[in-house]
Amino acid sequence: MKHSPALHRALSVLPSLSDLRTMTRAPRRDLLCGLTVAVVALPLALGFGVTSGLGAAAGLATAIVAGSLAALFGGSARQVSGPTGAMTVVLVPIVHRYGADGVLTVGLIAGVMLLALAFARAGAAMAYVPAPVIAGFTIGIASVIALQQMPAALGVPTPHGEQVAVVAARAAEEFGHTPHWPALFLSLGAAALMLAGARWKPRVPFSLVAVAGATVAAEVLHLHVTRIGTLPASLPVPSLAFLDVSRIPSLLAPAAAVAALAALESLLSASVADGMRPGEHHDPGKELFGQGIANLAAPLFGGVPATGAIARTAVNVRTGAASRLAALTHAVILAGIVAVAAPLVGRIPLTALAGVLLATAVRMVETDAVRAMARATHGDALVLLLTACATLALDLVRAVLLGLGVSVLLALRAAVRGTRLTPAASDELPGGAGTVTYRFDGPLLFAAAHRFRRGLADVQGVSAVDLRMSGLTAVDATGALALKDAVGELAGRGIEVRISGVGQGHRRVLESLGVLPAGPSRNRGAIPSAAGVPAP
Repeated sequence: MKHSPALHRALSVLPSLSDLRTMTRAPRRDLLCGLTVAVVALPLALGFGVTSGLGAAAGLATAIVAGSLAALFGGSARQVSGPTGAMTVVLVPIVHRYGADGVLTVGLIAGVMLLALAFARAGAAMAYVPAPVIAGFTIGIASVIALQQMPAALGVPTPHGEQVAVVAARAAEEFGHTPHWPALFLSLGAAALMLAGARWKPRVPFSLVAVAGATVAAEVLHLHVTRIGTLPASLPVPSLAFLDVSRIPSLLAPAAAVAALAALESLLSASVADGMRPGEHHDPGKELFGQGIANLAAPLFGGVPATGAIARTAVNVRTGAASRLAALTHAVILAGIVAVAAPLVGRIPLTALAGVLLATAVRMVETDAVRAMARATHGDALVLLLTACATLALDLVRAVLLGLGVSVLLALRAAVRGTRLTPAASDELPGGAGTVTYRFDGPLLFAAAHRFRRGLADVQGVSAVDLRMSGLTAVDATGALALKDAVGELAGRGIEVRISGVGQGHRRVLESLGVLPAGPSRNRGAIPSAAGVPAP
């Protein structure tokens, strides 16, 4: 049965029966992997919920609801989704400006936008994001996450402000006036244990060990540190009570930023999972669809916007997950923990979660890869540095756009330098005039158009120019018009121009702009009046 193109595109992002049947491949292994990921995810979900400003319960709700739906509907068999540090960076200023209801509304709108991106098959654009942009983005996120933890790690109230560096400086100043040593020792101890443990036994979830140890120490020593507090023993009833339709227009811009980040981080995480398991390939359209469904549902239960989580996804792949059942199991186990151990979880010190997130920020940066990119070329180093700094000073979406913009400019600069117009041969004719032959190599794009026109039009002392363009790799309208103008200038001086070797694809561009005469393809042809100037 044939479908219309629009219907086929819509159906292509839905999960297929074959996607779901994979969950029966190795259920026992997937259940064990899901348990391991849940142990790792619990402190992260709590910590990112607290950091976002909506509380630990919101982080758990996100991990449970978004984690299960993204696992079922997503395009990666091993992706694990939930609250992430990158998303909290975007959410903190939204919470300050619009409150908790504003964040939930933003998540709902972002879910709709992600569905639109999925149906538009926009996920394929992820392949064009340069590696230095991604590396700089990751460094910036890690820096912001670390700065966000300063108040909790130092045991001081979170100062007012939207710039994380300013807030962190104020927190350090407050600690200097009234030091809270138990909080500092617990946070540093948790971070040190997690970092050292990851080197010693990478497969052991030391994040949970660190949180448990800090909680026991706080209880036994009766330390005065702030705890998570009361948590609900179950998910709330889904509700749209937070939605104020009149506020939607003002929330479109932050929702677009959230949707862009969710798409970028989720597709990046899925790509990382593919790289860890050679032969596996995620479907970008389905992944965006799954994230859209997850972000539509999470706000109904009080959850924050979610994305694919690189750290949890990596744990899932390394432990041997065979299908999406592992990610689904992780969400179900988190729901069970909330139901059974909510009072115990509520006793966890916030400073311990801050220590775990500090260690997570450190582990996010792959120093070897960053060092290699920084040494590769000056351009790569510049893009990496600019993206990282912009993430700290501006926001994540604008940082990525800036990194992409600089990358494009550097690519154009390289294209210009790769364009060559060189004399190939010279054949003297009677009377002292002759024909000069030029060979063109490289792309004829707008960035190189002026240089090309000037080089060709400066030809002197000949009656004809033979331009061989078999080395033309790309051409745009600006480049074609530059060729047309140069030919016109030469024709006005009585110099005939013959163009040869133009490929069929490039020939269409030149014909459409009047550089070459339209008609059957010819390998060689003179264009004495290509710019409307008759030849003498």
